[in-house]
Amino acid sequence: MPHTSTVLTNIASLVTNDPAQGDGSPLGLIENAALVLEGDKVAWAGPADRAPAADTVVDAGGGAVVPGFVDSHSHLLYAGDRTQEFNARMSGRPYTAGGIRTTVKATREASDASLAATLTAHLAEMRRQGTTTVETKSGYGLTPEHEARALRVAAEAGVDEVTYLGAHVVPPEYADDPDGYTALVADQMLRACAPYARWVDVFCEEGAFDGDQSRAILTAGKAAGLTPRVHANQLSYGPGVQLAVELEAASADHCTHLTDADIDALAHSDTVATLLPGCEFSTRAVYPDARRLLDAGATVALSTDCNPGSSYTSSMPFCIAIAVREMNMTPDEALWSATAGGARALRRTDVGRLAPGCRADVVLLDAPSHVHLSYRPGVPLVAQVWHRGERVPDGRPV
Repeated sequence: MPHTSTVLTNIASLVTNDPAQGDGSPLGLIENAALVLEGDKVAWAGPADRAPAADTVVDAGGGAVVPGFVDSHSHLLYAGDRTQEFNARMSGRPYTAGGIRTTVKATREASDASLAATLTAHLAEMRRQGTTTVETKSGYGLTPEHEARALRVAAEAGVDEVTYLGAHVVPPEYADDPDGYTALVADQMLRACAPYARWVDVFCEEGAFDGDQSRAILTAGKAAGLTPRVHANQLSYGPGVQLAVELEAASADHCTHLTDADIDALAHSDTVATLLPGCEFSTRAVYPDARRLLDAGATVALSTDCNPGSSYTSSMPFCIAIAVREMNMTPDEALWSATAGGARALRRTDVGRLAPGCRADVVLLDAPSHVHLSYRPGVPLVAQVWHRGERVPDGRPV
């Protein structure tokens, strides 16, 4: 049976992220544009007056159209609530209930159905806000059984990209034997988890896993067929970024505390610097300086880091606005990083762009330009979303 086609027309500005299109910029911006979807793919993009016929016509009403956001770093496989921790932190009160370990306890006690319900609710919430590609991680089980079942739940839910993060923190039962836990993560736990994941990640940070421990885990993951990603240089200067580049990781995530050598290493590698401004916002920490990275020629992605402890936001538009206001990015750079940049961090070429052959992941904004995403922070500008060519429920009518 042939695919049906849809043309979105009367688009004030269309961001394709294809420099061969439109104004020739990295955004490939086309004004007075149209976009044709056929099945689950983009079939055509260009000026509205040259658009081919289609089975269905959608009037974009003079809104802007951008690629679906690519959220390349999230932690959605969890149970429990850390509201009191956040309230204490924002109120200047001490709180010693355990942080990540609080979530670990709740996650271990949760049923598969409960984990799946939390995951799918957050995925739906993300999609309504324009996120059409999601990466998520394990890391709140910290036993072979609990890590594997979390990744299985993610795979069964159809998460685009699944990451094994057994090396999130050392659990209480291994508090006196971190090297023993490292060995578990790199061997028995890895064997249990590898069938459900594409990526292996490690929190390389003082108080979590040092450079040698991180290298051992990531190297074992590579040998098992997983590609590394690294939580790097979030809380302090450290070996994370250099290790990510050395091991040809797809991304080094956080990148808050970088030396000139770290920036140079990223700029001369294929490792993407993924910045997570929601985390700094939610913890009142210093923001990373995206300008240093961009000016050096590094590839930058933006992501939410959606998690129950340090960045409980699923909103990519919110992160775009913060990146422009606090991290010295231009509106164009921030949008590119939240779409094409995220795709680079996931080593994907089929998402983050609106070029023929790409996945039909489309966001229509209730605004004439993508600049409004940072110009009007906090305003729900996502009017409609198409995911794999299908209109997402709960969007506003067009």
